[in-house]
Amino acid sequence: MKYFISFTLLFFFGISHGQTNTFNAKEISVSPFVDGTIIIPDHSEKIPLVIIIGGSGPTDRNGNQQMMENNALRYLAEGLFEEGIASFRYDKRILKQMKDRTLNEESIRFDEFITDAISAIDFFKKGGQFSKIYVIGHSQGSLVGMVAAQERADGFISIAGAGQSIDSVIVAQLEKQAPGLAENGRNAFDELRANKSTTNFSPGLASIFRKSLQPFILSWMQYDPQTAIASLNIPILILNGDKDLQVHPSEAELLKKAAPEAEFVIIQNMNHVLKEIEGNDMENQKSYNEYKRPIMPQLISTISTFIKN
Repeated sequence: MKYFISFTLLFFFGISHGQTNTFNAKEISVSPFVDGTIIIPDHSEKIPLVIIIGGSGPTDRNGNQQMMENNALRYLAEGLFEEGIASFRYDKRILKQMKDRTLNEESIRFDEFITDAISAIDFFKKGGQFSKIYVIGHSQGSLVGMVAAQERADGFISIAGAGQSIDSVIVAQLEKQAPGLAENGRNAFDELRANKSTTNFSPGLASIFRKSLQPFILSWMQYDPQTAIASLNIPILILNGDKDLQVHPSEAELLKKAAPEAEFVIIQNMNHVLKEIEGNDMENQKSYNEYKRPIMPQLISTISTFIKN
């Protein structure tokens, strides 16, 4: 699964799979655009809450999309539940818009995802039920979360988050996976940034630069993860897997460089959807649609230790 190819899934029309109501799961709507699931372990005192923000595309609260069911975020929430940590995870707003037939790809902006994350943080802060509130952002959700967490959350955890602006990430991936398109991609991004639109792209990059998607890509390009994470004055944990085919560990290293005080862990054999991969890239890609395969236990233990310390 290649990072730039994932843009072909970015606005794939369909509704992803639902979840099983376990772990005392309760449905909560925190805003007109944010519907999610909260799970709270039995406790006699206030406990911490993590707000889990998913990655790009029409990703549901469990980390799934249509035709791609791995339950990564569900298993993350349930693993933290076992460690005595509450969690709230939610569907991306575009899922609701797709279901309601109100989605207009041309009008979507990256800032909307930040607004949704802020609404979730503010909702639970106002309630005063939890001792602390942490934000966990996975993939695209890392950038969303680090911006939303500023002056609001008690801690931030990045999982497989990019360390460069999205245009630089995509060009870097093109250089590795489709080098013949890299220069054209860089030129198209530069034109998009300068002129707010571009027609200077190869047909092979149409899934990224189609006209209706360009406003969203441009809005995403305005955010620099290194600047955003350096602005945080809260405990930070930066995580990546060394088997991640979409976000190379070097991206995590850039985040660490921008936030030197952050805890930094590269988990051996963990891929982008948080699964353990001992074989080749074929096994890695297959795991994206293996909904029964558990996530890495080390991920749960590392996050829970960070939160409890």
